[in-house]
Amino acid sequence: MASETFSAFTFSTVPHILSEPGAAKRIGTHVVQHFPKARHALIVTDAGFLKTGLVDAPIACLRDTGLTVSIFSDVLADPPEAVVLRAVADARKHEIDLVIGLGGGSSMDVAKLIAVLAGSEQDLKSMYGIGNVKGGRLPLVQVPTTAGTGSEVTPISIVTTGATTKMGVVSPQLYADLAILDAELTVGLPSKVTAATGIDAMVHAIEAYTTRHKKNPLSDMLARQALMLLVNNLVEVCENGNNLAARQAMLLGSMLAGQSFANAPCAAVHALAYPIGGIFHVPHGLSNSLVLPHVLRFNAPDAADLYAELAEIVAPDASGSVEARTQVLIERMEGMAKRVGIETQLRQVGIAESDLDRMADDAMLQTRLLINNPREVTRDDARAIYAAAW
Repeated sequence: MASETFSAFTFSTVPHILSEPGAAKRIGTHVVQHFPKARHALIVTDAGFLKTGLVDAPIACLRDTGLTVSIFSDVLADPPEAVVLRAVADARKHEIDLVIGLGGGSSMDVAKLIAVLAGSEQDLKSMYGIGNVKGGRLPLVQVPTTAGTGSEVTPISIVTTGATTKMGVVSPQLYADLAILDAELTVGLPSKVTAATGIDAMVHAIEAYTTRHKKNPLSDMLARQALMLLVNNLVEVCENGNNLAARQAMLLGSMLAGQSFANAPCAAVHALAYPIGGIFHVPHGLSNSLVLPHVLRFNAPDAADLYAELAEIVAPDASGSVEARTQVLIERMEGMAKRVGIETQLRQVGIAESDLDRMADDAMLQTRLLINNPREVTRDDARAIYAAAW
């Protein structure tokens, strides 16, 4: 048997992960175990999640273990710079020494930035880009409430700068110390949010598996396992939101996909999704889902071999050439979006045909992502993909 030669690669992830329904209610025990010196925790969440009452038990548990707890609940979707800076000022004022992100991707992204900024002299603007965070951070725990972004295990934080542009901070300091996956926190999610975030997680797995740079055997293994969990449970959690086992499987799939794309980065689906979210405030998961099949079709000439391998998971009954199996993969992904009842065309989310040029211009600014795409994307290509999605 010939031995394969693997390219050199590095792989990093969060050192401690706990996957257990109900774990958030016992968060104080885990915090004390991992951070015995912590005295004052800041919980970072959004107003909507705070209202659900699901934050009450974790707060009570933290207080029972002797910690002082403050709450920052002003996180908005696609968090603007001003929100991040206000949260950091709050954290400094209260002398926070532990940060807990409890919410969707936006809350976890803000928690990462509070952790690196609160104890640092560095300003946020100088952190944008890859590897620009200097110094350390406060202890950081992430607890996702959606099965989508995988932000609990990625070193990436996305911020809205100016009116519509998004910038990323990508640095190893943004990896949390502990991630807790607790499906009880996701049970109340509306079906449409469950659907869009679930497809977002699938996009992470697909893009990591087919990335042009940094593809590696560990990320590949995680991407495949993630896709299997997500594909087999998405329809069930959308149709029966109280199925705790399926919800836990989705959280685990989302996290595995997060570990995968944190090390084998995303590409054109995300690059083209950002203008949809930034300009039109369409949720991130839905933005990805809207362009996914059209980017897959565009990439197929250069990525069919890999797409056919993923078709084994998404459509085990697919047969024939790699092109034929790729076609089935694309059709299944489109069919899944329709079945779970989310929008499938840009015009359904308020985007006019006259907006496509501006979006194509914006997408081309996402060079951090576009360089990873299996096929080179020109501005005309981006415009044509948007037209197909319209």
